[in-house]
Amino acid sequence: MGKTYERIDGRLRAFIEAQPIFFTATAPLDGDGTVNLSPKGLTGSFAVVDERTVAYLDFAGSTAETVAHLRENGRITLMWCAFQGPPNIVRVHGRGEPVFRDDARWEGLMEHFPGIEAAQHGLRAIIVVTAELVRDSCGYGVPFMTYDEDRDLHERRFAREDDTSLSEYFAKKEHVASSIDGLPGLPLPLPPLPRPAH
Repeated sequence: MGKTYERIDGRLRAFIEAQPIFFTATAPLDGDGTVNLSPKGLTGSFAVVDERTVAYLDFAGSTAETVAHLRENGRITLMWCAFQGPPNIVRVHGRGEPVFRDDARWEGLMEHFPGIEAAQHGLRAIIVVTAELVRDSCGYGVPFMTYDEDRDLHERRFAREDDTSLSEYFAKKEHVASSIDGLPGLPLPLPPLPRPAH
């Protein structure tokens, strides 16, 4: 039987932090708009900020549907499945916001991701989600699968980019500055990454 949680803590927090992959779902307000579902999972790119807030890093890619939908309406669901161990599914339904590189909160949020160098993956935003409903369910239909390791392709592809070349890469992609449905997506050109304090 499913259970509703007031906070993301204890065993619930331990479960979601232990999963090597999670999924995000967003949609535009237009009933005919395109629903988006994305896998996320580079090690160190997800963090529990507090008992009601989680965040993950939004890296370089060919589209920016999640960013566009959140800028329009803020609705988001995150889901984790147990592919190993006892069966379990956890969903966090809430309100999300993309925090961009020139936001005053950027450096404070990045402290939650100590193992990530932003330039390695072409980091473009931090998605911050405030939980409104947290539920789990049995997960009996989820198969057993084994996690081996992260692919290194993303890091190798984007480590060679700087802010200028990354902005040029995004400008060539049809659905980065705007979504499939024409909603505003990633602001371009990208603001430069903040320089580390010495």
